[in-house]
Amino acid sequence: ASPLDEEWPEAEKAEKLARGAALKWASGVFYRPEKLEGLGHYRSRETQRNSSIQSRLKSTVQSYLEGVSVGLEQLRSAAQEVQSICQDLGAARWALLDSADRFQGLQQMRALVAEHVQLASVVQVLPQLFSVHEVFSHTLQLLHGQNLLEAHAELMMMEHLRDDILSQLHLRGLSSAQATVLSYFGGLQELNESLAKKLWDIVGNSLQLVHEDPVLFVTAVRIIEREEKIDDTLLLEATFLPPGRPKGWRQKFYHVLRETITGAHFHAARVDAEGPGLAKHLAALQKDIVAELRVVKDLMVQCVPAHYDILGVCTATYHKALTSHLQDILQEDLDKQALFLLLEWALCVYHSPQMMGHPDLLPEVDVSALGPLMSPELVDQTEKKYVVKVKASVLEWMQRTLEVEFKEWFREEEPEMDHQGFFQSALPIIVMQMLNENIQVASLITDSLQQKVYDMALEELEAFLGRLREALAQCGKEHQKDRSTPKYYVSYLLAMLNNNLALSSSVSSLHPDIARREIPASLRDALDRTQKKACQLLLEELLLDLQPLCLQLPSRKWLSGSQLIGSMCEVIDKYAKDFSHVRKPIFTLLLMESELLVTSQYLQALMQKKMVCKSEEKRDQLCDRLLQDAAQLRELFCGLGLDQSQQSLEAIFAVQELICLKDPTLLSLEVLGFITKYPDVSDEHVSTLLDLRGDVSREVRHMVLEMMAQHPQVLPESYRPIFSTIPVPAPELPHCLGKAKCA
Repeated sequence: ASPLDEEWPEAEKAEKLARGAALKWASGVFYRPEKLEGLGHYRSRETQRNSSIQSRLKSTVQSYLEGVSVGLEQLRSAAQEVQSICQDLGAARWALLDSADRFQGLQQMRALVAEHVQLASVVQVLPQLFSVHEVFSHTLQLLHGQNLLEAHAELMMMEHLRDDILSQLHLRGLSSAQATVLSYFGGLQELNESLAKKLWDIVGNSLQLVHEDPVLFVTAVRIIEREEKIDDTLLLEATFLPPGRPKGWRQKFYHVLRETITGAHFHAARVDAEGPGLAKHLAALQKDIVAELRVVKDLMVQCVPAHYDILGVCTATYHKALTSHLQDILQEDLDKQALFLLLEWALCVYHSPQMMGHPDLLPEVDVSALGPLMSPELVDQTEKKYVVKVKASVLEWMQRTLEVEFKEWFREEEPEMDHQGFFQSALPIIVMQMLNENIQVASLITDSLQQKVYDMALEELEAFLGRLREALAQCGKEHQKDRSTPKYYVSYLLAMLNNNLALSSSVSSLHPDIARREIPASLRDALDRTQKKACQLLLEELLLDLQPLCLQLPSRKWLSGSQLIGSMCEVIDKYAKDFSHVRKPIFTLLLMESELLVTSQYLQALMQKKMVCKSEEKRDQLCDRLLQDAAQLRELFCGLGLDQSQQSLEAIFAVQELICLKDPTLLSLEVLGFITKYPDVSDEHVSTLLDLRGDVSREVRHMVLEMMAQHPQVLPESYRPIFSTIPVPAPELPHCLGKAKCA
C-alpha cells in the first residue's frame, strides 16, 4: 500500500469504486463488436482528460504552497516583534519600580483637588442659599394670608432648589457638603407642616366648604395633586430621593376625610342603650348620612378629579364605620326594644328608600357590593339575644296573667260567659295576643327571627301550661280543705277547659306561614295533660257527691226499691247541667268519664262483699235490682246526649246475667264470654261475683278459675278499662280463735 493509502484508507475504497464503475461502463459500451472500432478514439480522449486534470491539480497545489510560505514569513516577523515588545515592557516595569516613591505625593494633590471642587460647588450656590430664609418668611406670610397656591409655589421652588443642589452633590459624592446645604433648608419641614395642617383643616371641613367656599377646597385638592405628581416623578426616576419624599398627601387626604366622617358621627360618648335614646341616635345617623352623601354626590364630586372616586370612598367609609359602630353598641346590655331597633335599622332601614336607597342617591350610591352591615353570624347572635329578652318579658307577663287568673277562681261570682253560654276567661286571649304580637313584630325583620320567636313562644306556652296545672292542683287542695271555697269551683274548672280548648285551637294560627303551623308533640301533650287535670278535678268533685250514696250499696233497703239510684241520677243531672257550659267535645268527654265513674263506683260497691245471696229468691231480687238500676242510669245518660255505644253500663248488665244464671255448672261458659268482653277482669273480680251468688261450690269455682287460667286475655288498644280500676277487698283469713279473743 502507498503512503497515501495508509493516511487515507478511504482513498483505496474510492479507487476501487472508480475502477469498478469504469469497468462496468466499458463492458456496457464495448460489449458489441461494432463498438470496438471507437476504442482508440476513446483512449485518446481519456488521456487528454487525465492530462488536463493533473495540470489543474498541480496549479492548485502550487497556489496553496505559496500561501503557506507567505504565512510562515508573517509568523516569523510577528514573533520578532513580540519579543521586542516584551523587552520594552520589562524596561518599563523597572522604570516604574524606580519612580514609585514619587507617586505618593500625587495622593495629597488629589485630596486637595476634591476639597477645592466641593468649595467651588458651595461657593456657586451661596447666593441662593443666603436668600432661603427670606423666602421662608415670605412663604409663611402667604400661608397666614390663606394664599395657599402662591405659598405652595414658593415651597416647591425652594424644595426644587434644595433637591437640585443635593442631587448634584450626590452625583459628585460630596456627602459632607450635603449636611451644610440641609442646614440652610431646615425651615422647609416647618413650612410643609404648616401647609399640611391648613390642607387637612380644609379637608376636615370639606362637606361645609363645598357649600360655602368650594374654591378653597379645590385649591387644597390642586396642591395635593401637585405633590402627588412630584412623588410619582421622583419614584419613577429612582436615582435620588430627597428628604421627606414621598409625601403621600393623596392617601393622607383619604385618611383625614375618613377620620372626619367617623369622628363626626361615631366617636361620640357612650350611646344611650335604652330604646328611646337609641332610636333618636339611629334616626339622627340616618338623616345626617343621607344629607352628607347628597352633598358629596351633588357638589364634592365636581371639585375633585374623577379618579378620586370620592362618592365611593365616602360611601364605603360610612358603611365600614356603621358596621363597627353597631358592633360597639351591641357590646352593651341592651333591652329587647334596643335590640329590635338595631336589627330593624341594619336589615331593613339601611337599604330602604329612606336611607342608602334614597332616590337622590341612586344609582351612584350602591352598598350592595360592600357586604352586609351586620354579618350573618352577628345577626344570628343578636336575634338570639333578642329572643332571650322577649322570653323573659313573656314569662313575666304570663306569670302575672296566671296570678290574676288564680285570684279570679276564688271570686264570689261565676266566670263570664260568651254569647253561647260557655264559661270562659280572658286568659287565652291575653296569652295568645301576647305571643302573636311578638311573632308578628319579629316577622318585620327576618324569617329566621320570626321562627326563633315562634319556637320560643311554643316553649313558653308549654311551660305556662305546666304552671297552670300546678295552679289547678293548688286550687283543688284548697277546695278539699273547704268545699265551699272557691264558691264556684266547678264553674271555673269548666272555664279552664274552655280556655284550654281555645288555646289548642289558636296555637296553629300563631305562625303566619300555613305550611309551618305544625304543633310540636310536646305542646299537644301539655294541652292534653291540662285538659285531663281539669277533668280529673271535676270527676273528683262528682265522686265526692256520689260516694255517700255508693256507700249504701248493696243493702236490704236498696234491694227493696229505695230512691238511692234516683238520688244518684239527680246528682249526675246537676253536674250535667254544669257541664253544658263547656263546649261539645269536652262536654261529651265529661259525660263519658262521668258515666264510667258511675259504673265503676257502682260495681266497686257491689264487690265489697257486704251481701251474699242465701237463696234463689234473693238472687232473683238482686238481679231485678241490678237490671232496673242499669236501665235507669242508661236512660239518664242517653237523655243527656251520650250514645249507648259510648257507655260502660253494659258491664252492669253483664254482671247481672252472670249472677242470675240458673245452672251453676254453666258458669264456665258464662265467665268465658264475660272475660272475653271485659278482658281486664281478674280472678279476684270473678271470685267476688261468685261469692255474691252464694251457690257456687268449690269444684265449680275451681273449674271456672282454671278455665280463666287457660284463656288469658289481651287488652285491645281501643278498650276502655273498667274492672282494672275497681279494687277488690282482700279475702278474710281464717282465725284460730274468736275475733273478740284475738282482739
